[in-house]
Amino acid sequence: MARLPPRLAPASAAALGLCLGGCFYPGDRGRLLENKVDQLAANDTEIIKKLNETDQKVTATFPKVEQKLGEMTKAMEGLDKAARRSDADIGVQLQKAVEDVQQLRGQVETYLHRIETLEQGLKALQESTDKRLGELADKDAAKQAEAKARADAIKKPTTAKEMLELADEKAKAGDRSLARQLYAELIQKWPKDALAGQSEFGLAEAYYADNKCEDALSHYGTVIKEHAKLPAVPDALLHASECFRKLKMTDASRDALNELVKNHPKSEAAKTAKTRLAELEKAAPKKGGKK
Repeated sequence: MARLPPRLAPASAAALGLCLGGCFYPGDRGRLLENKVDQLAANDTEIIKKLNETDQKVTATFPKVEQKLGEMTKAMEGLDKAARRSDADIGVQLQKAVEDVQQLRGQVETYLHRIETLEQGLKALQESTDKRLGELADKDAAKQAEAKARADAIKKPTTAKEMLELADEKAKAGDRSLARQLYAELIQKWPKDALAGQSEFGLAEAYYADNKCEDALSHYGTVIKEHAKLPAVPDALLHASECFRKLKMTDASRDALNELVKNHPKSEAAKTAKTRLAELEKAAPKKGGKK
């Protein structure tokens, strides 16, 4: 190696010192650099961890996505099949629907015709019933008018006893319309007479014999309330009970029988009343039993 000239040695030494001084890296700055490198490594590790977690979540989601895709595929296939149905199939179903509607319309028309027929029959029956009731009313009114005329024509007795005997005679002979006129006239002429109660009973019996229960009950009630000591009261109660039964008034019928048995226990009518009460008790539905 060539030696420097002696005159250049100081200058060269100085330049070399400057060069070495400019390339020198302090120790504390090196440590800072190492810390930054370590921090970057730690950040990389955290990023890798999060990437792994994200990858796991995505991987776990894949089956659900595939399931949904499968369901959507099936749905699309179903829609596609429905869309591919031929016009002929739709036409067949439409024709069947039209036929069903026509069939239902025919049934409705049949029902309407039957209803109309029933209404016409009911109207005819109502008119016939009204006509018959009118004829019966007219006939009854005519009978009453005729009976009144005959009652006015005959020679009337002058005493209540004779009038009652004549009325009873006509009733036994079957001329109950005339008998009722005579009974009513007796009551009108001699309302305070002791025989007025017996005439009231005879009037009720004449209606009862003709199955005119409404009229009969009115006079039986007068006998029971206003002539309670009359010997005919037990028979009045018994026949009143029968009238209630015919009118479908079961409770009233039973009450009349109970009153008869209670207030007139020794009468012949009471024996019949007991028998009928037993029949009613037997026919009555048991409490708690099957209907």
